[in-house]
Amino acid sequence: MWNDDERHAFIAWIAENPDAGDVIPGADGARKVRWARKGIGKLGGARVIYFHLVDDEVVLLVMVYAKAERENVMPKEIKRRKA
Repeated sequence: MWNDDERHAFIAWIAENPDAGDVIPGADGARKVRWARKGIGKLGGARVIYFHLVDDEVVLLVMVYAKAERENVMPKEIKRRKA
């Protein structure tokens, strides 16, 4: 999905903006953020599902997928991946 530069850019950005994504209802506080992919842009780019564990100051990436591959992820699936 991402090359090394894109992955590192996202990691640096999310470390500075851990609450940037929209909270996904019913997914135990998981968030979803849209991230542009080179040559595709934000709308056709990647979706990143993550948890911001405030007490531990940790951002846990749960999954990254292209919008073209799937439209939505169900809260049940997110909870299962977190476990």
